[in-house]
Amino acid sequence: MWQILRMTYDLLLALIGFAFATSVTPGPNNMMLLASGANFGFRRSVPHMLGISLGVAAMILLFGLGLEQVLRAVPQLTLVLKLASTVYMLWLAWKIAHATAPQTGDAETQVGGRPFTFLQAAGFQWVNPKAWALALTAVTVYAGGQGWAAVLTVALVCAVVNLPSISVWAATGTQLRRWLTSNRRLQVFNWTMAVLLVASLWPVLRA
Repeated sequence: MWQILRMTYDLLLALIGFAFATSVTPGPNNMMLLASGANFGFRRSVPHMLGISLGVAAMILLFGLGLEQVLRAVPQLTLVLKLASTVYMLWLAWKIAHATAPQTGDAETQVGGRPFTFLQAAGFQWVNPKAWALALTAVTVYAGGQGWAAVLTVALVCAVVNLPSISVWAATGTQLRRWLTSNRRLQVFNWTMAVLLVASLWPVLRA
């Protein structure tokens, strides 16, 4: 009995480490949060962060329900995902690159007109290749064949670990607002974020 509990405890620690590593490292979500924090501030980026965390958790639950098997059975869906990811992220990169300075004009003239809403951020996870990789790995490695309780646990742990991890990027962007007081500096920053967002597509195009 103790050995089983110990294995469960060790697996939980491994899951926490996995969730932290995949959440805090650079990727589409974090590049967008860095830009959102710089352009809109931390408070207005909170719905964006919540949408990411709960959107990933929802993906894990759906994969546990059987969506993973559907993707494996119909590989054309993966191709559609790659194409949608590429087109949508290129569009987002263009919007970020052409954002205006926070001190000139209101939020309606900035990145996409306003920060991502909760639903937009949650929906974005379905065209985010890093989120797909996180969810597929989490279900396969940490909940595979262990039932609904395991899938739900994995989803909750990933959501709880993800939120503070990604909030670091929005907070960093908020701190950069003090430096991004000129149009020139913000333009350079936003173009850099746009390039990094496009660069995050490389794993999708390479696979």
